[in-house]
Amino acid sequence: MRGFALAALHEPPFPARRHPAVERVTAESAHWVGDLGLVHDPAGRHRLAGAHAAELAGRACPEASPTGLRLLTDLINWLFVVDDACDDDGLGADPTRLAPTVATLLAVLDRHGDPHAPAPADAGPLAVALDDLCRRARDAHRPALLLRLVGQLREYLLALLWEAANREHRRVPGVAEYVQMRRHTGGVRPSFTVTDLAHPARPGPARRADPALAALDVLATDLVCWCNDLFSYGKERDAAPATHNLVTTIAGEDGRDEGAALRAAAARFNAALAAYAERDAALSAAADDGVRAFLATRRDWIRATYDWSRAAARYA
Repeated sequence: MRGFALAALHEPPFPARRHPAVERVTAESAHWVGDLGLVHDPAGRHRLAGAHAAELAGRACPEASPTGLRLLTDLINWLFVVDDACDDDGLGADPTRLAPTVATLLAVLDRHGDPHAPAPADAGPLAVALDDLCRRARDAHRPALLLRLVGQLREYLLALLWEAANREHRRVPGVAEYVQMRRHTGGVRPSFTVTDLAHPARPGPARRADPALAALDVLATDLVCWCNDLFSYGKERDAAPATHNLVTTIAGEDGRDEGAALRAAAARFNAALAAYAERDAALSAAADDGVRAFLATRRDWIRATYDWSRAAARYA
């Protein structure tokens, strides 16, 4: 299926870049995962190492400080661990089993990384790791971005319950519903925000709420998620009924066979990429330093996802 994605998807027209500290951060983040006990069995450790979170982060955030790159890598590793627990280890197949975990993690988010609050030592490794991520994000002293990150992580966790309910009932959502919820289940928005944390320049609050900029942010999120869907479809289809994939939702809603649904999903990605490039160019023409930094991070993320997906063992 990777061959189809490579042949059918248009390559993002943005330069490929890579942070020079990827190898160092790979080792540091692996120690973080191990020290916190996020993964216990050899198969899980092998699966997470093969995901190469630092490679994705280093391509998505090529100009970050090493501290910023490390935070993004740790967040991606945490998201991969949650994703694997839900998709491969069965946690996400039963809402009643998933709900207590979500509630525990929501309680951590409610602390907003407060350094005076006791660490959630008895809440499990996922909660301890999330608390650490929030505390480090708070240390950046950019409260607006911290609040955005916490809100996006909360939306991510609640969207996992939507996925679990669909799996329990073997329900395939419609395309519009799926596209909306995929923006939350993919973990892309908090990853964008941590990338923004790694850059000193950013749009002010008024400009960040500009409808044109907000719409571009949504489109960037969609492109990252749909690229992931097309590269991962083969693995998801072979492992279990792929209820949460753009290809599956198109097939279910339109009654198309697999080949037609794959082509339709690729066409949707390619059309969105062309629209994105056009809007990006228009915004760049009148951008200040903050908006230019914002645009650069989204371009880097789109390109990084495509390049990382081409070689990621996670989708093999």
